[in-house]
Amino acid sequence: MPETFPSCFGDPGRAHLTDKSSSSPGSSMTQNLITCLYQTKLAGICKFVTITWCKNLMGHGLSVHVNDPSCHYMCKVDMKPWSFWKKHGSKSFDVKGKKMDVFWDVSNAKYVCGPEPQEGFFVALICEEEIVLLLGDMQEEAYRKTHARMAFTEPTLLSRREHVFGKRYYTTKAQFGESGRTHDIVIECHTGGSKEPRLYVRVDKQVVLQVKHLMWKFRGNQTIEVDGASIQIFWDVHNWLFNPTNGHAVFMFQTSGDRMSNSARRSDNAAAVPCQPLPPSVLQWPPPSALNIRGHDKTFFKTSSSSSSSSNSSSSVLQWASMETETGSPSGFSLLLYAWKSE
Repeated sequence: MPETFPSCFGDPGRAHLTDKSSSSPGSSMTQNLITCLYQTKLAGICKFVTITWCKNLMGHGLSVHVNDPSCHYMCKVDMKPWSFWKKHGSKSFDVKGKKMDVFWDVSNAKYVCGPEPQEGFFVALICEEEIVLLLGDMQEEAYRKTHARMAFTEPTLLSRREHVFGKRYYTTKAQFGESGRTHDIVIECHTGGSKEPRLYVRVDKQVVLQVKHLMWKFRGNQTIEVDGASIQIFWDVHNWLFNPTNGHAVFMFQTSGDRMSNSARRSDNAAAVPCQPLPPSVLQWPPPSALNIRGHDKTFFKTSSSSSSSSNSSSSVLQWASMETETGSPSGFSLLLYAWKSE
């Protein structure tokens, strides 16, 4: 198979953007990915579970990774257009002697434009007859088909990594606060024509970030507030301005503080549950010391309301976000967007 049709799956945190075949917008369209990282409790032990949705010219795909310090355990499902039966079913795999079951039903799933279904589906991860992770809007159907009970501790979404495509506008949705409200995010960037390049970020149609003089501020960060939560927006549009053949810009929205679910807070022993170190796929910004940054580059990491970098450093948001953090516990929620310009 040609290199322009890579496998949907691999390392969910690094694959598909380091391959030279994915450096142009046209080829990136064949490997649209959304990867979500959840903190769950499996058999009383805190584990991180990665869900990856994939879409390419061959169809849709789904993978479930259970992250363990010693190994990655994966269950993969390929859903080809001509194999209807694979759109619902189950698979089993072992994690250190514990049987894990993955049930899914996307037979009536509705997709908008990305690889992740929006409604009419469910995906359930089961351990010891408990549904430790349940996705989708068909929850009653999931419990009926799996005969499993609800887990006492709800999973926590720690990070989301996705690809967005457009010419001038790039859109997605995200939840930031405890209200559970889903917000519309629109990134608008002017890089062509005679006008000065500018960058806008809107949340629910309200401009929360405006960057002028983008030729000098192609990397930077600014703090905003949504649903009472402080959110740092990081951006890197260097490729769009100076290396357009590389195809993508990178944006990151990161909240601060603990994102533990309400049910976990209610648990008497929630604080005593042992947690493994964060896997490298957790989307968090490393401290400035980890990057060996000098001079004006340090302004990128200011915690004030706004700061931008005018350096032409070769370090990119993609490299920074892929680095493993030095901390051993999750802090906040991270949304990382790879923004590709469509021809």
